[in-house]
Amino acid sequence: MLDLRWIRDNPEDLDRGLRRRGLEPVSAGILALDSRRRARQTELQTHRTRRNEASREIGAAKKEGGDAAALIHEVARIKTRMQALEDECAGIDAEIDALLADLPNLPAGDVPDGPDENANVELRRVGAPPEFAFEARDHVAIGEALGMMDFAAASKLSGARFVVLNDALARLERALAAFMLDLHTAGFGYTETSTPLLVRDAALFGTGQLPKFAEDLFRTDTGHWLIPTAEVPLTNLVAEEILDPAELPLRFVALTPCFRSEAGAAGRDTRGMLRQHQFHKVELVSVTMPEDSPGEHERMTGAAEEVLKRLDLAYRVVVLSTGDMGFAAEKTYDIEVWLPGQDAYREISSCSNCGAFQARRMRARYRPEDRRGTAFVHTLNGSGVAVGRLLIAVLENGQREDGSVALPAALRPYMGGLDAIRPARRG
Repeated sequence: MLDLRWIRDNPEDLDRGLRRRGLEPVSAGILALDSRRRARQTELQTHRTRRNEASREIGAAKKEGGDAAALIHEVARIKTRMQALEDECAGIDAEIDALLADLPNLPAGDVPDGPDENANVELRRVGAPPEFAFEARDHVAIGEALGMMDFAAASKLSGARFVVLNDALARLERALAAFMLDLHTAGFGYTETSTPLLVRDAALFGTGQLPKFAEDLFRTDTGHWLIPTAEVPLTNLVAEEILDPAELPLRFVALTPCFRSEAGAAGRDTRGMLRQHQFHKVELVSVTMPEDSPGEHERMTGAAEEVLKRLDLAYRVVVLSTGDMGFAAEKTYDIEVWLPGQDAYREISSCSNCGAFQARRMRARYRPEDRRGTAFVHTLNGSGVAVGRLLIAVLENGQREDGSVALPAALRPYMGGLDAIRPARRG
């Protein structure tokens, strides 16, 4: 959430940032409401002062045996007006809060301007895509030929956009997750964390999914929501906390199932495992001092890149344009892995610096050492990486003409020494 006090002082900067995101300016409306509320608060304070004075005058009149009826009537009128003013202020507060809750984070100055993904800027490419002496297949053809990827069975159980993995592919999914957790904990100092998969409204508001993106989530009849990513519970671990600067940075990693209705993605990537209602992801979250978040952003992106480097997968890193960034981000790097079956780079990780945006919504603060009071921490999150998409990448990049799939050396210890996945025997 954006800071109302900052908006008062910098309305042009707010509108400029919103225009960069392709949105209409809103500062005039917010400031008009804010001015009206402040005027009502001033009037309320004036009435409060007069009420207190009149109350003392009533006491003095009664003590001296005088007539206090007029003063009592005046106090009654003041109380009625004060209640009306308090109700009006509460209503204005709710309007302002609703407006602020609906505003996205403002893009950092070095984020490229543009309306969509076509304006993203490539920063680097790492590794060379494999060359095959045969026509590359996509992960669906590979998985079904192996006899270990069953969309029909999943559809019977749950409908579209689910999959059942069997045998070595089920083990590969588990191996990839374990490999990444070991890398991020032992190699990059993240604390492995197991969190609830069901959260309340406040947690999703804190990270920015609510109220704007409710249709993309699954909700239970108990009022809980299934998490769309472990970013939600991990980031909210510091909600309503006042942290000691000596504790920072905090770094968390979690493997969880993720659940998304994908209401806003109808018709996109409907084939295979690229976009599903349920998938596993290893999520990275950092909580830092404000001055440390840019460096932490680079570090987090490097941790996600290391996963692909160790698995010998070609990828590229892009910085997202203003029109392609997520709601809570001020700057985002996407890592896109090469998928031979699509002859394209596709997103496998998104690492975002959210600045104080989520912290303000969660009231996650720290005590500065050089001044009184509290200040908001900065939060960052990133996929470290999406397990299902990584499985796709391993299958498509390791495919062989005979239908088997070569496994990267780094995964073999997690696969019981297996160096390749071969078609399941039938009969």
